[in-house]
Amino acid sequence: MGRGSSVCGTGRLLMAIPFRDTDELADIGAAAYLTIIPWSEGKGFEGALFLVNARGEPLEFTYNRVETPYGFLWRKDDIRRHAHRRLAASILSTCPVTPKLVLCLADEVASELFCEDIELPMPVGRIAPGGRVASFASDSVSPRCEVREATESPDPVNLFWFPAPPADSTSERQLVGELARRGLLLEPFDRAKGGLDEVYRDYEGA
Repeated sequence: MGRGSSVCGTGRLLMAIPFRDTDELADIGAAAYLTIIPWSEGKGFEGALFLVNARGEPLEFTYNRVETPYGFLWRKDDIRRHAHRRLAASILSTCPVTPKLVLCLADEVASELFCEDIELPMPVGRIAPGGRVASFASDSVSPRCEVREATESPDPVNLFWFPAPPADSTSERQLVGELARRGLLLEPFDRAKGGLDEVYRDYEGA
């Protein structure tokens, strides 16, 4: 492709306006938004791992469903924990892109999923809206394995990091900062849920 140019009304060749492309944001990696929600009543759970770049642009969408075990020998909390572990493992194992960090909602994902059941090499942050931090801070596991961090963004939230918040001057920290600045710490979860609805609505319709 030839180099573009511009000529003004007097016929003089104009110099290009100097600019700096911000594509270097792509170099700081992807954030993965994990959502896990109930599938029908008592049937099981469905979940998605939605990867975006620092601008919030979609990169990957991986999803699955699992049925919950049935039987009087199971405790209710154990059923949920077992299903969440199976579902998260299946989604993580099929995602073709390795994110810099994983984010999930504190009211969907309990702290033991990544503190005790599944080990990841990148930081994991459970997000709680600013006004609802108390109920999650009192979680029986959180005080022992997660580090709380409040963020300043258009929608202030609290993050419970495992094993620790991203260190300063790292690409992980820069990624969190860009997402917070753009108001994207919570919004991608809505797109992930919309994707699940679209996928399984078409599947069930077929």
